[in-house]
Amino acid sequence: MEGIIAIWQRDMIKFFRDRPRMIGSFSMPVLFLIVFGVGMGGAMESLVTAGTGAEDFNYVEFIFPGIVSMTLLMTSIFSSLSVIQDRDFGYMREILVSPVSRVNIAIGKMFGSASVAFVQGVMMLVLMPFLGMRIDIVSFLQLLPVMFMIACAFSSLGLLVASLLNSMQGFQLVVNILVMPMIFMSGALFPLNNMPAWVDFLVTLNPVTYGVDLMKHIMIDVENLSSMVREEMGLNLTFFGQPVTTAGEVIFLLGFTALLIFLATLTFRRKN
Repeated sequence: MEGIIAIWQRDMIKFFRDRPRMIGSFSMPVLFLIVFGVGMGGAMESLVTAGTGAEDFNYVEFIFPGIVSMTLLMTSIFSSLSVIQDRDFGYMREILVSPVSRVNIAIGKMFGSASVAFVQGVMMLVLMPFLGMRIDIVSFLQLLPVMFMIACAFSSLGLLVASLLNSMQGFQLVVNILVMPMIFMSGALFPLNNMPAWVDFLVTLNPVTYGVDLMKHIMIDVENLSSMVREEMGLNLTFFGQPVTTAGEVIFLLGFTALLIFLATLTFRRKN
């Protein structure tokens, strides 16, 4: 347990000392919020109003949970780059020859990346009042553990990728190829209705889909939306034809995290 805490603490100290990184990591989510929320908001709201008759639909409110999820995804995965950096500078070799088990090393790195992403996600919530959005204290308290769980799931993916690659350039290339399709095929920025069957299949397997859906059901008052609006905006998520429940999404993300941590641990043992 001490090894997990030490690895986690080191990653957190590095993050808080690197202020340009803290500020720069907001650029992409804020850019997407401006482009999709402001640039496309009017058109999307007009389409939803014409299709459902809902006059009070707010597109920015719909995509903001997706923007926060995108922040968690990008920050947690790119934070896993530290695994390759530690390997290059010899720090990882020192950890591997210590009594700390490979499992604890993987868990410590995952918690470090997830905590960094969680902090960034919480900082994104500061924008809510400026966007005319509100969240009650109960929903906020529900949101925090869900955000951390989502960050752990995405961090485990980044950790596995980092454990398989040997160079920072290769990691950045592979991650860029993975991240953008995962974001666009998750319903984070626009509803995924009436898609081809192969796209629906990929959306169903995409872990980001379930993280985004969890966030939306907490941050948006989905139950008070009309059935037509929920259907139009893709809020009636299914898993191969079966309705998805909150418990099912939590189990899926926890299972996804455990599987990837297990695979990352095996990779550490084989390569090091």
